[in-house]
Amino acid sequence: MLLKGPALARSLSRVPVSVLPRIGSVRHVTAGCGAGDAVKGGKGIVLGLYEKESGKGPRLTPAGEKFDDRVQGKLSELVCETKLTGRLGRGKVFNNVDTDFRSICVVGVGLEGIAFNELEMLDEGMENVRIAAGIGARSLQSIGCSEVHVDNMDYAEQAAEGAALAIWRFEENLAKKYRSTIPKLELHGSPDLESWTRGLFKAEAQNLARRLCDAPANCMTPTMVAQAAVDALCPCGITVEVRTMEWIEQQHLNSFLMIAKGSCEPPVLLEVAYCGTAPEDKPILLVGQGITFNSGGINLRPCKGMDEFRGDLTGAASILAAMRAAAALSLPINITAVIPLCENLPSGMSCKPGDVVTLLNSKSLAVRNISRTGVVVISDPMLYGQITYKPRLVVDVGSMCKGVKKAVGGGATGIWSNSHYIWKQFQRAGSLTGDRLWRFPLWRYYKDRVADHLSFDLLNDGEGYASSCLAAAVLHELVPCSDWAHLDTYGTGLLSTYGLIPYLTAGRMTGRPTRTLVQFLYQIACPEQPK
Repeated sequence: MLLKGPALARSLSRVPVSVLPRIGSVRHVTAGCGAGDAVKGGKGIVLGLYEKESGKGPRLTPAGEKFDDRVQGKLSELVCETKLTGRLGRGKVFNNVDTDFRSICVVGVGLEGIAFNELEMLDEGMENVRIAAGIGARSLQSIGCSEVHVDNMDYAEQAAEGAALAIWRFEENLAKKYRSTIPKLELHGSPDLESWTRGLFKAEAQNLARRLCDAPANCMTPTMVAQAAVDALCPCGITVEVRTMEWIEQQHLNSFLMIAKGSCEPPVLLEVAYCGTAPEDKPILLVGQGITFNSGGINLRPCKGMDEFRGDLTGAASILAAMRAAAALSLPINITAVIPLCENLPSGMSCKPGDVVTLLNSKSLAVRNISRTGVVVISDPMLYGQITYKPRLVVDVGSMCKGVKKAVGGGATGIWSNSHYIWKQFQRAGSLTGDRLWRFPLWRYYKDRVADHLSFDLLNDGEGYASSCLAAAVLHELVPCSDWAHLDTYGTGLLSTYGLIPYLTAGRMTGRPTRTLVQFLYQIACPEQPK
């Protein structure tokens, strides 16, 4: 006998609705039906629900409607009875509705047909799918589903990204019995496996960056990062050269050594090369800040919150991850990365405030603030990369200064560029990935604060409050003739705290802006033809 209405609801024995804490502007509401133990190890499915509009009630996505037909309308009845509205990120989990899928998560995707929002500089349709897929997959993971099928919700790639980012956990230091189940993800109701796979590649790359950044500093020393890079990249056909202290000294990368000598851990410089087109084509040069622990050196940071700076290799991690994704996607482009890896610790060998170093371009750099060492660590490696590889453009990434976090928080990665074209490409990439960038000024005003001194050519912290702009001004002096962009990830690449993105885990490293870097590289490799 087919049960409908209240009888159906009673037969499913719904437990009271529980409301999880608000995540940014999104709340996730879950209603469980049936015993939780019965669900563990089973298959679950995430289905989208469009928000109700004037004169229309909430509507399941096409895949959801097919599934509803399969269960003889039970799903739409439950949606009606539980008063789901399709509001973004809010949904319920139903158990024992279908024989194949023990758990069904119906989650709101927001308004149907929503697209690019110029004011937000964001493709909201894509981002809504990431949020819905992420919240749905995480809900099913929390009740022990070993396999999660995800509705494509019209954007298979973005559904894959949201789901794969949401279920990932860094739990390598937990006892095995306490670790979360990482369910297998499958695409449901769409033949677009190519887009789905592309989304998984991008999400897995960001998860690699998250793992590198979230690992404790004693488990991710410069040598260990180098080993992790070899393990992750070499199987993809990427060349990884690991340069040791002797080589670094021979190449006179003195700004790098100046900071590295404060720690007992030996520094390492990685030269990573991906060749996706003719070898003679000029590569894109990526330079990543790789400070595996930044205590501030002699300018010691406060003890509270210092552990966050195990993630000060966010630039290096996102670049290594982006190169892995570029190889997985077979992008027709040449990419070279120069990544200096070291620790910044206080000791008798540490750099002292006021020390001066001569760079490869013969300019002198004074280091007044040892806690702002990002520009110092990458200065000579960036010059070395330009001299050696003659790149078509240079992009450097690192968590340089707190100024960008004070300006925009975790809402955007700061970008400084001497090329309007490069900025526009990054802007577009960020609007598509949901991991946006915001351009800051690169004016002579800031150059004068770092380069107008009687005793030396450059100053690592400059004069004034705009710390991130001053750091960018120093780096701009080291890029004489190339198109160049500098990304400061201080507010986005470290711990996620305020304004959390719903498909990332609170209180963990984010791995941002890995997917934006991948999208940028794709746009450079495959430019759109003018109409």
